[in-house]
Amino acid sequence: MSWYLKEQLQTVLAREQGATVFAPGARNGFALIYPNTYHVGMSNLGLQIIYQAINSRTDTACERLFMPDRKAEQEYIRTNTPLMTIETQRPLYEFPLIGFAITFEMDYFNILKILSLGKVPLLADERVDGDPVIIAGGPCATFNPEPLTDFIDVFIIGEGEEVIHELLDQYYEGCGEHLSREALLLKLARLEGVYVPRFYRHAYHDDGTVSKITTVGEVPETINKRWIKELDRHSAQTVIVTADTEFKDLYLIEVARGCGRHCRFCMAGYCYRRPRVRSLDNIMNAVMQARLLHKKVGLMGAAISDYPQIDQLCTNITALGMGLSVASLRADSLTESLVAALASSGQRTITLAPEAASARLRNVINKGITDEHLAKSISMASQAGIPNVRLYIMIGLPYEDNSDIEAIAAMAVRIKAYMGSNGSKGLLTLSINPFIPKPFTPFQWLPMAGVREVEQKLKFLQSALRNQKGIELLIESPKEAYVQGILARGDRRLGAVLLTACRLGGSKYFKKALKEHQLQEAFYLYRKRPLQETLPWQKLNMGFDAAYLKHELEKAQTGQFTVPCTEGCTRCGICAAKAKEESSAWDFL
Repeated sequence: MSWYLKEQLQTVLAREQGATVFAPGARNGFALIYPNTYHVGMSNLGLQIIYQAINSRTDTACERLFMPDRKAEQEYIRTNTPLMTIETQRPLYEFPLIGFAITFEMDYFNILKILSLGKVPLLADERVDGDPVIIAGGPCATFNPEPLTDFIDVFIIGEGEEVIHELLDQYYEGCGEHLSREALLLKLARLEGVYVPRFYRHAYHDDGTVSKITTVGEVPETINKRWIKELDRHSAQTVIVTADTEFKDLYLIEVARGCGRHCRFCMAGYCYRRPRVRSLDNIMNAVMQARLLHKKVGLMGAAISDYPQIDQLCTNITALGMGLSVASLRADSLTESLVAALASSGQRTITLAPEAASARLRNVINKGITDEHLAKSISMASQAGIPNVRLYIMIGLPYEDNSDIEAIAAMAVRIKAYMGSNGSKGLLTLSINPFIPKPFTPFQWLPMAGVREVEQKLKFLQSALRNQKGIELLIESPKEAYVQGILARGDRRLGAVLLTACRLGGSKYFKKALKEHQLQEAFYLYRKRPLQETLPWQKLNMGFDAAYLKHELEKAQTGQFTVPCTEGCTRCGICAAKAKEESSAWDFL
């Protein structure tokens, strides 16, 4: 056991405000893990929400664990010290329950490394009675858990604030009944929103596609996504304040969840539909907590400018003499009050996400943003004293051609000139990322653009904008994006690939591991999937009507616009199901 590592963790804990610490043995232990560094993980509001939810119980102590940095990792290995939690510095393997919050495909490699360093059996099939039960939740667990099924016992599908309590209740009941590990997992598998992959068998055709998915034992045929119907009933704000995080000056507050804009590339917009908002009073109660801590307010949500009472919220915050920041903005709903509040808070950059430059391609992806929206937003920002503009752009989108790439360069030059005409000498930044098709979107059946094609388009943009003053490009590594692309729509055969890659040294060996297991990256990346193909994630139900995504794909091909969600709309099926539930409830009464 390394005392140096224990002291490091104690130092981290001492710098925090709001952590909950129970004496070892006082409650049942639950190790909550974000499979990345502390700096990244403590910037994730979802992690803090679940941490608070578990600790609100009387029977469970939730402790956090993160991926150590390189120096600490080497010390763990050198001293043969198992990974330890922050709160009590207990070894990971001592915890009967271990939960991962997974938001990013590239963190899959860290999950295996954390389990290995924590002295926990890596493979779910090799765990026996007395070994920890490994749980995973978060966006990646919700939209496609299959690549991780070799390692994870239980997945939470959807939002976790309510189902985590049901899962813990059933787990403790099963322990009290002295159930075997298999029987206990079967008990958990019968909960709505809980997916236990050992009870679902995947068979494959000779070409590698899934032929059928069958159930083993009395478990649900499909796993329904869980979602919180009344946000105000659940707190969603900063729980632990620390300076050692990306948002060290901010007190994060969720104002809304889900999105009804129907952007066809966006997994979050589909998997977390329907859109819901918190009441203004609820948010202001959280703002007052931020005021006590002398923090700026960080408003979190899919599109903050879509919040119905955004102007009043900004007025209230600024009236208290407080600053604010936002997670996301839409150019078509930005208001002068919001821009003024951001400017008075010291914000120097306005970030917008047109995603594509041409009107045609924006119609394909159903973005709903026009050049006029961008111009108005930039004008408001310049007049308020925000000099810099950042635009998020994707390349390799479905049905994209070279004219769409040329339009990106032209748009950048045009916008920079427009900034100048508004008196702004600020920097225009284009953040450019390769498009990755995701499950449960209309583009889930489509191929990803070839890596060489994407690299050529990036080179064109770099060349076209190289001599343009005041314009910079920030480009994500295409190589990493293609690993993400494989994992995003992968099947459970990738578990062996992940294991081999980690044993070889990590993500950079992923392609080599694919070849060792005789799997082709083209199979996952570059083929167009037939609409009738059985997809690896097909047992999961996000609430859509079966034909909804196919219909949206057809509309994408012709550039037809789908209007945002409205009250009473039932076209995708989610709110139709909700209306049916409410009707049934009244019939019962």
